[in-house]
Amino acid sequence: MVKYCDIFWSFFKVGTFTVGGGYAMLPLMQRELVDKHRWLTEEEFLDQVALSQALPGVFAVNMAALTGQRLRGAVGSAVAIVGNVLMPILFILLLAMFFRSFRDNVYVDRIFMGLRPAVVALVAAPVFTLFKNEKLKVKSETDSVSHFSLFISHFSLYFIPLLSALLIWLLGVSPILVVLAAALVGLIYGKIKN
Repeated sequence: MVKYCDIFWSFFKVGTFTVGGGYAMLPLMQRELVDKHRWLTEEEFLDQVALSQALPGVFAVNMAALTGQRLRGAVGSAVAIVGNVLMPILFILLLAMFFRSFRDNVYVDRIFMGLRPAVVALVAAPVFTLFKNEKLKVKSETDSVSHFSLFISHFSLYFIPLLSALLIWLLGVSPILVVLAAALVGLIYGKIKN
C-alpha cells in the first residue's frame, strides 16, 4: 500500500520545482507517477490529464486530487493536494510581501524572460512523449483490429489534436467546447464499437 508520506513528497516536489504551473507540471508528474513510482500507467495518466482538464478548478489540484483518491481514498486526495499547493502558496505569499521592492528590477525581469521558453518546453515535452507512446500503441494494434477501428485510431491520434488546436488558435473556440465535443465523440465511438 502506498504511504501518505510518499504521496505528499511526490506532489510536494511537483509543486515546488515546477515553474509555470498547470501543464508545465506534466513532465514532472509523469516522471513521479508513471516512471518512478508506477502508480499509474501511461494510459491512466492520459485519462487523468483529460479528466483534470475537463473538471472545474485548477488543473494541478485536480490531478493531485484524482491521483490521491486513486491511491489512498479521500485522505490520500487531501494529502496530495496539500503537498501540491504548499510551496506555491508560501512562494506567492513571500512574493506578495516583497513585490514592490523588486518589481522594476532589471535582473528579475531578465529571469522571467529566460523562464518563458523553458515553460513552453515543459508544456510541449509531455505532449510529444504521450503522442509517441500513443503512436506505438496504435501501431501495435494494427494486426488485430478492423479497418474502421484502425482509421479511428489514426484519426484520433493525428487529426483530432490538430483540428482542436486550429479551432482554439485560429477560430477562438473555447477549449471547454473542444473538450466536451471530444468527450461526446468518444462516447459515440464507444457505443458504435460495442
